[in-house]
Amino acid sequence: MLSFRQLLWLFFNLAFILLSQCTHAKDLKSSCHTCKQIADNFIKGLDQTKKQNFGGGNTAWEERALSKYETSEIRLVEILENLCESSSFDCNHMVEEHEDHFETWWFKRQKKHPDLYKWFCIDTINVCCLKGTFGPDCNACVGGSERPCHGNGVCDGDGTRGGNGRCNCDHGYKGEFCLDCIDGYFNEIRNDTFSLCTECHSSCKTCTGLTNEDCEECKTGWGEDDEGACLDVNECLNDPPLCKEDQYCLNTDGSFSCKGCDKVCSGCTEAGPDKCQSCAPGYQDTEGTCTDVNECEQPEAVCTAGNQECVNNKGSYICICASGYEEQEGVCVTIPDHVDHNHELNPNQVKYTVVTTTVTEYSLKYCRCSCIR
Repeated sequence: MLSFRQLLWLFFNLAFILLSQCTHAKDLKSSCHTCKQIADNFIKGLDQTKKQNFGGGNTAWEERALSKYETSEIRLVEILENLCESSSFDCNHMVEEHEDHFETWWFKRQKKHPDLYKWFCIDTINVCCLKGTFGPDCNACVGGSERPCHGNGVCDGDGTRGGNGRCNCDHGYKGEFCLDCIDGYFNEIRNDTFSLCTECHSSCKTCTGLTNEDCEECKTGWGEDDEGACLDVNECLNDPPLCKEDQYCLNTDGSFSCKGCDKVCSGCTEAGPDKCQSCAPGYQDTEGTCTDVNECEQPEAVCTAGNQECVNNKGSYICICASGYEEQEGVCVTIPDHVDHNHELNPNQVKYTVVTTTVTEYSLKYCRCSCIR
């Protein structure tokens, strides 16, 4: 029997192998993507350099010069220089590594193999496969290369030398061949090579048709009636209630939600001040609607301390000191006058006034004397 240390060693080695395989497969897919981008950019470069720096003038001379430029090394270099972004290491590395292949295709293979992507990426450096095939040997995807996954999914590694060829099914489909339907869908059409999954009625978990009468099993929040149709369950009729005292229940198809009552209500059945079960403190029922109680107009005064007056607000009131009074230690007291013009000025004020007047008069006299001189 293997020791714990040996088992641990085996585990780490197996994990390393699996991780390496995943990384290698990812690298193969990435290499194909890079190669396809290069081939696409090369074709764009051909278009951009077509008749470059020509136009107008001596047409015969231009045609002779253009004929030389079309297949020239100068044009090839111009195209190669613009195949990759400067920051793309993978792209630039692939171009530099296989520059001789581009020269071979440009001067010797271009007419016989006009599809650069197929010649370069698939047949020459072997990083891509034809569409509908995958892996090192470009095997056909599940369902065949013509319609991988029977048209209802994507083949893993499709068009690359990576992947495992298994189907990643589109939404609504499942199974190895993407011919089966997930819960909530049913096979409207089905044979050995084709499947059309259509969504069930919203009340059905599984079904055989489009209506709520075709449900095989109802979804949560729906219940089956006597005739076998799935109907919405009104959770708001539940006893005890599912919502809190300051909330009302809103039923929805297959579910419900709890909404807050209006602040004027103490319990409610729906939204609004006219849907209260009773009115909150500070509010009263006025013809079926909860409205604010004006405490300041009650027969008995609510502000009973001296020199106070009442101010009403929504659902309550406050007591404040009347005009001419201020609160001191919880009691409204008279605000003292700051200036009383009916009293005589105090001695300091009189002295200041006299001094100011004397200085002013002296200044005027001095000015007059100076002016006369």
